[in-house]
Amino acid sequence: MHLLQVVLQNLLKVLPMNNKSTKQTTKFLITDKKNRILVGVLLSLILIATPFLFYMYKYAPPKIEEWDTIFGTISSSGFNSVQSYMHALFTKITFVLLTGIWFLTSRNWWKYAILVPFTMFLFQLSGVVNQKIQYIDEYDFWYSLPVILPILFFLIYISFRLSRRPNDGSDLKERVDQEISNIFSDKL
Repeated sequence: MHLLQVVLQNLLKVLPMNNKSTKQTTKFLITDKKNRILVGVLLSLILIATPFLFYMYKYAPPKIEEWDTIFGTISSSGFNSVQSYMHALFTKITFVLLTGIWFLTSRNWWKYAILVPFTMFLFQLSGVVNQKIQYIDEYDFWYSLPVILPILFFLIYISFRLSRRPNDGSDLKERVDQEISNIFSDKL
């Protein structure tokens, strides 16, 4: 079987690439690689910009309740000043952004655990934006609990199933240890 694969691969190298599907496949691979590079550069720029985003509040005037900017008028929205409002807003936006990127780029089985702080930060962000809530971080946990509980139960279930799984690595370790002892004892 292995010889057949080698012959087929060599045959494909020799044949001219006039096949339309081969050209399209190559085109899609090149396009996919460019897209991955573009997404990687974009994510890198966002991650590099997060410290600047976190400290964006320092550009707001410290003791003013309304601030006229190029983007419009920013009011303190129940905070003491525009600067404290901007601090709360950009802190929550930064954490939502970072946990969202972490969730979207993670390939681990436990990536859904990232949704727990992500939902907390989303509820806190909505508390900052919503002017009617007096205490921003106080009740957010209770509002996010219906979202968090199914995720936690799912993760506990997966963890339980993985812990009950037989460990095949111990048998392999015993065989390797036996082979090493045979090599050193000249029982080959």
